[in-house]
Amino acid sequence: MNTWVSSAALAWLQVILEERFGHAFSLHTRPDNTLIMSLPGDLRCISLALDSSTFSRTDSNLPCAQWSAAAEGWHTALLGNLPAPGKAALDKVLITSTANGLHIDYDILGLAYWMLTRQEEVGRTDLDEHGRFPAVASHAYRHNYLERPVVDEWLHVLGQVVAKTWPTLILRQHTFSIKVSHDVDGPSRYGFRSWRGIVRGMGGDVFRRGDLVGALRAPWIRWRTKTELHPLDPSNTFEWIMDLSERHGLVSAFYFICGRTSSLDADYQPEHPAIRTLMRRIHQRGHEIGLHPSYGSYQKPDVIRTEALRLRRIAEEEGLVQSEWGGRMHYLRWEQPTTLRAWADAGMSYDSTLGYADRPGFRCGTCFEYPAFDPIENKELPLRVRPLVAMECTVMSPLYMGLGTGDIALNKFQQIKNACCALGGCFTLLWHNSQFEMQSKQALYEEILLSSFR
Repeated sequence: MNTWVSSAALAWLQVILEERFGHAFSLHTRPDNTLIMSLPGDLRCISLALDSSTFSRTDSNLPCAQWSAAAEGWHTALLGNLPAPGKAALDKVLITSTANGLHIDYDILGLAYWMLTRQEEVGRTDLDEHGRFPAVASHAYRHNYLERPVVDEWLHVLGQVVAKTWPTLILRQHTFSIKVSHDVDGPSRYGFRSWRGIVRGMGGDVFRRGDLVGALRAPWIRWRTKTELHPLDPSNTFEWIMDLSERHGLVSAFYFICGRTSSLDADYQPEHPAIRTLMRRIHQRGHEIGLHPSYGSYQKPDVIRTEALRLRRIAEEEGLVQSEWGGRMHYLRWEQPTTLRAWADAGMSYDSTLGYADRPGFRCGTCFEYPAFDPIENKELPLRVRPLVAMECTVMSPLYMGLGTGDIALNKFQQIKNACCALGGCFTLLWHNSQFEMQSKQALYEEILLSSFR
């Protein structure tokens, strides 16, 4: 029978639990189809029902029950009943006492495995026009929990069970944080275009944006973009972004395209003097430089490795030293686990691709960074997964949710941000440097970064 349970998977989940709770728990299975969670040298334990075949499935047709924690005297981090993916129905009492501790009649760690490894996505063919697994095909969207970090919520419940089983144990407390990142698809609207492209861009300024002044500036900006980006270029928002991040105590990460495998890739070369100047400036101000692999690279590990080496070579030539190197795939293109392995093989520290393009929320069921695990080769990878929670165009663009830049969009961002806050997790926000051309977009971004929660 197909099963998610293996010694490698259990060892990986032990790392997850230690990061979350601050203690090294032991995990092992018993013949009676239960998973035991214990502390070395202690007879007390927590047993969990094991549903190993359900959480090995590579489809989205699992049932989904609802659990009322309050009815049993437990509490949830978010309002409402807690979704229980994989269960058609739950027993009247989910958590019961045993001779040595407590029993949970739900496979919380199986759910964590299924969501964090993206087991659901392995081998899928119901993809969108960019080859992406869409949110609307996911189990989370179909059962209305995409905007809830369901793994974190169940671990929050497990934390209460741990505290009741071992009352003197002090569990790790987590503090809400924000990470902002910016895919540099276009560092300049005009600076790297051909002259034919400049003419097309001027037409777009006049007829789409009604910006005659911008159109007249285009040739001048193109001519003057030599050793640095022109200050009047509407896509040159880097200083403004860094100013705002520093005002809020944040570090911005800027991910650069370092290859060309499609016409949908960038029109700049990372070796260009103006891009080198930009990278130096970002590094000088204490912000981060990262990789944005090209459009056609997501199924090609050798291409991702080559582009990563190219970025690091430029950084070395410029004397830019960082403790970690991460980034995100262009267009959020991803094939599980091919792309995951490629990031690890390229020697990257983390990836922050795993959010959906068509809906915001918790693709991996969590707002916490975690170690990567390959569900096909059944092994942990030397890479961190930093899930993407929200992207600006997902919420604003008519191609996706189409909520614009007003209060409706703000409320959506705040709703998801508040869910991260309730669990003490991290709200990861992607906002392209070229998406600040309107004052309303700047105002919305500033409002999202405010520390108050309404």
